[in-house]
Amino acid sequence: MSEPTGKYSITMPRDVAEAAKVRSGPSGLSAYVAAAVARQVERDNLNELIAVAEAEHGPITDEEIQAVRDQLQRARREADAA
Repeated sequence: MSEPTGKYSITMPRDVAEAAKVRSGPSGLSAYVAAAVARQVERDNLNELIAVAEAEHGPITDEEIQAVRDQLQRARREADAA
């Protein structure tokens, strides 16, 4: 069962709307915009989580970020090899 929906009026630059219409495909512009907004809400939530974690534990260093990237790359290579 899908979530309840509401009808909203939004304003956006015409070129952005036209590009979205072209890319939306058979699901339509409303579904395309809803998915984009959902991704943005998810990013905003993650940024809030990061801010809370950094306030408690200090900022994440570039070295820590690179270490996690390296770990993910190794895991992907191992998964591809399996």
